[in-house]
Amino acid sequence: MSTSTSHPARRSWFRRLLRRAGWLGHPALPPLATLGAGLAGAAYLWGTNPHDGGGPLPRCPFNWATGLDCPACGGTRMAYDALHGDLLAAWHDNAALLLLGVPLAAWLGGRWLYEGLRGRRYRPRIRGWGAAVMLGTALGWALLRNLTG
Repeated sequence: MSTSTSHPARRSWFRRLLRRAGWLGHPALPPLATLGAGLAGAAYLWGTNPHDGGGPLPRCPFNWATGLDCPACGGTRMAYDALHGDLLAAWHDNAALLLLGVPLAAWLGGRWLYEGLRGRRYRPRIRGWGAAVMLGTALGWALLRNLTG
């Protein structure tokens, strides 16, 4: 008889234990895990200045390949400056992301967490005009920032 960890009796015992605990499949787990990862990323970014070149943070692949700024270029620098309370510098790094993206992400993340804590799953759907407005805003911002320098 094998003592492998993939033994069927052991797997079913472990699955029963996880099922009884009830928290593993809870709808609040994904938003809480995402929040934890975001806080860990913010803690890392706090001490890593992306304005200094040659650091461990990657360069935007679109910018690297084309030399142009994508709609999110400057987002890491913007987050760093916002974390350090320099909102004017954050505005100069990526104004559209600061003005539109941060509040939208906060609202969607907050709603996801709220629904998860109430035991419900939340899956936002962007359809029709909403998707067109978002795409148009992103393309307009990319054109504006690349044409004006």
